[in-house]
Amino acid sequence: MTRRARALLGAALAAALSAASGPAAAEALRAGVFDPPRPAPPFALRGSDGETLDLARYRGKLVVLAFGFTSCPDVCPTTLGVLASARKKLGARAADVQVVYVTVDPERDDAARMRGYLAAFDPTFVGGTGDPDALAAVREQYGIVAAKVAQAGGDGISHSSYTYLIDRAGRLRALVPYGRTADDYAHDLDILLRE
Repeated sequence: MTRRARALLGAALAAALSAASGPAAAEALRAGVFDPPRPAPPFALRGSDGETLDLARYRGKLVVLAFGFTSCPDVCPTTLGVLASARKKLGARAADVQVVYVTVDPERDDAARMRGYLAAFDPTFVGGTGDPDALAAVREQYGIVAAKVAQAGGDGISHSSYTYLIDRAGRLRALVPYGRTADDYAHDLDILLRE
């Protein structure tokens, strides 16, 4: 793991600890916070919507950045289902929240496959894919670990399963561990939307 990936992972872990132990503000995020917020590492991938996928495209919106793959049997669909439910809880304000889902499986996840898969959860979700080296660079920037694992019925991928909340200015604000509820996401997104 590179120094940058270790630093980002260390910051992410510190963020998670700060949420668990720090003094609460009137409306504290439930996720681990980046204190201070820092710029989200930029990237450019092929978007499932046919456009170039980069974070600058979503300035002015909140971005929920997740990593996974379309053949995932449990964690990924659970996360995407929770994110879709959280957007519903936000009502009309969900128009200011963009879910970006970057694949860890470029061999199987082309733009068309990702578009169909994500549409089953929420048609506004946008996937990112590209060549393996480009995706590996994005994972490294965000401290995401992914490795092929043998499973019955074919190869699977074991990968980091947390998500990032990125504010309207393109700054990392929070790290959300796997297992948080739609209410937790909606709570934190609501706070960030009101900033």
